Amino acid sequence: MSSNIESPAAPPQPKDAATVVLVRDGENGIEVFLQRRVQQMAFAGGMTVFPGGGVDPRDGEADLAWQGPAARWWAERFGAGERDARQLVCAAVRETFEECGVLLADHRDGAPVSDAGRYHAARTELEAHELSFSAFLAREELSLAADRLRPFDHWITPSVEPRRYDTRFFLAALPVGQEPDDQPTEVDLTMWARPVDLLADFRAGRSMLLPPTWTQLRHLSEFPDVAAAL
Repeated sequence: MSSNIESPAAPPQPKDAATVVLVRDGENGIEVFLQRRVQQMAFAGGMTVFPGGGVDPRDGEADLAWQGPAARWWAERFGAGERDARQLVCAAVRETFEECGVLLADHRDGAPVSDAGRYHAARTELEAHELSFSAFLAREELSLAADRLRPFDHWITPSVEPRRYDTRFFLAALPVGQEPDDQPTEVDLTMWARPVDLLADFRAGRSMLLPPTWTQLRHLSEFPDVAAAL
């Protein structure tokens, strides 16, 4: 006898993504940078989040200029292959640059980028996938600064959600001389605040945070300054 009951559809496969938790030292302790996504966004609309996004397959290009721990080091910590690890680290740096203008990169002589504004015209090309991040670095004679990042957390969107992400979270200090902006159209508010204050707003219903966000804010609230967190 046949049945008319349909088998449940398999949950969508999560897409690899990377997010960077930017921190700085404020007058009253460590501060973190967040953005509030516009309500119309298909994923996490209205939520206050850290900068980040999905991996672009070109993020794993072998000619990517790179300073700091090699892809093998990251692969061991991620439990991933070296190409996947390279993609995740590159996506973390690229998405941070695209979403808030902070560029975790060094000049070829090893000096850190302190004026990212001179490169902001490239953000439109990167967001439109007209330019890969490795090609951008080569054009500007820069290297990705992997040593500015720390592996911080790992979350996977629940299987009941229609859009799913397998997200690695990174911790990074705001580079000296740089400041994030609110240029992206999918963001309607940006802020620097202490983790304890952000959590208080969340508990009072003044903001909306996803579980990974409030969990990491709670963890960051345990540290007195950026050096201790890193």
